[in-house]
Amino acid sequence: MSRRVVRQSKFRHVFGQAAKADQAYEDIRVSKVTWDSSFCAVNPKFLAIIVEAGGGGAFIVLPLAKTGRVDKNYPLVTGHTAPVLDIDWCPHNDNVIASASDDTTIMVWQIPDYTPVRNITEPILTLEGHSKRVGILSWHPTARNVLLSAGGDNVIIIWNVGTGEVLLSLDDIHPDVIHSVCWNSNGRLLATTCKDKTLRIIDPRKGQVVAERFAAHEGMRPMRAVFTRQGHIFTTGFTRMSQRELGLWDPNNFEEPVALQEMDTSNGVLLPFYDPDSSIVYLCGKGDSSIRYFEITEEPPFVHYLNTFSSKEPQRGMGFMPKRGLDVSKCEIARFYKLHERKCEPIIMTVPRKSDLFQDDLYPDTPGPEPALEADEWLSGQDAEPVLISLRDGYMPPKHRELRVTKRNILDVRPPPGPRRSQSASDAPLSQHTLETLLEEIKALREQVQAQEQRITSLENMLCELVDGTD
Repeated sequence: MSRRVVRQSKFRHVFGQAAKADQAYEDIRVSKVTWDSSFCAVNPKFLAIIVEAGGGGAFIVLPLAKTGRVDKNYPLVTGHTAPVLDIDWCPHNDNVIASASDDTTIMVWQIPDYTPVRNITEPILTLEGHSKRVGILSWHPTARNVLLSAGGDNVIIIWNVGTGEVLLSLDDIHPDVIHSVCWNSNGRLLATTCKDKTLRIIDPRKGQVVAERFAAHEGMRPMRAVFTRQGHIFTTGFTRMSQRELGLWDPNNFEEPVALQEMDTSNGVLLPFYDPDSSIVYLCGKGDSSIRYFEITEEPPFVHYLNTFSSKEPQRGMGFMPKRGLDVSKCEIARFYKLHERKCEPIIMTVPRKSDLFQDDLYPDTPGPEPALEADEWLSGQDAEPVLISLRDGYMPPKHRELRVTKRNILDVRPPPGPRRSQSASDAPLSQHTLETLLEEIKALREQVQAQEQRITSLENMLCELVDGTD
């Protein structure tokens, strides 16, 4: 009788475990907006969660160490006039986060290392260019201050956050609502899914679709797509019979899938979280109470089921910690932040190992917080792989780094940033709206100068007191 050979993999025994009750974040009113984003973003310093807020949109930012019950008066980040739909931490500055809203704007925020006394209401930058709700945000993986947004107007805009300008506007590629956008590892290409059931690979700098596949999943419900380390595309979607399905595709040959597997009949959209270091993809369905994970390899069937983490409570959303924020001493290879109705619970994925030594095979060098390119270099056609760091001695987040926004001369008569305009529009005289914008900006700058002068005066007074004291 032939014996079945079990596939060898160091990730075969990965297991998930919910953190102890005192490590959760309690009493958080998670947003009830019906939108298929993760509602949660996390980095090695902070946890950000979109919350219910009266009269606009808000999210809460907590230092990772601030576990337990959250005070009901804890300051929020509030500035949007309609619900927040997506948030994303800058990969090159742990104190900078972007938020997208139903009010058509994107706001970029500087989060201080100390706990603020009152709500943060002033973003560093407000980006206006979409004509409908903005539901997707994604920072460029290697270029400094480059942010992508996708809106209900079927337009993708790529911004330079350092200047507040539009770098690129892709406004004639998608005929319908965009469901997901993902950069590849060096930010040269985008993979997008759309309500027209087409999976597209786009070169954003050329504004061209380089490959596309219609009906990668035949169902009408939303599809998701992420790039893998090998340059393949991993997708989740639905069959014609509304069964959930996952697929693996080679963009050089979109005719046939590399792999296609049916999953189950739940109706929640599967959010894929991919770890390129281990080539494991974790599938978290909104409304599910489980996380399924698969290893993607070069051998058939290419997408290998590993295991399922199950719990009793369904998830409202999910945050995924970057690799540099994990505890390498405990062989932790992934950490999720699962949103319940009133709390957020960390879930830790571990590879069981007996040795206490650093496990080189589990932790190859991973992308660190330094960008490889400036925004202008990327726009001019340069590409660079992420700047890697070793996790051998663990990772310490750098101290607070301020994002400096250098706007163009405000007396420049060119139109404000936005999607491309026709020549006649750019030659038009300054409109009333532009004058009001300029006056508001001058007023804001004056207030900033006033605040700086007050700060200088208070520091001078402190210095005088110190000098008097030493005398």
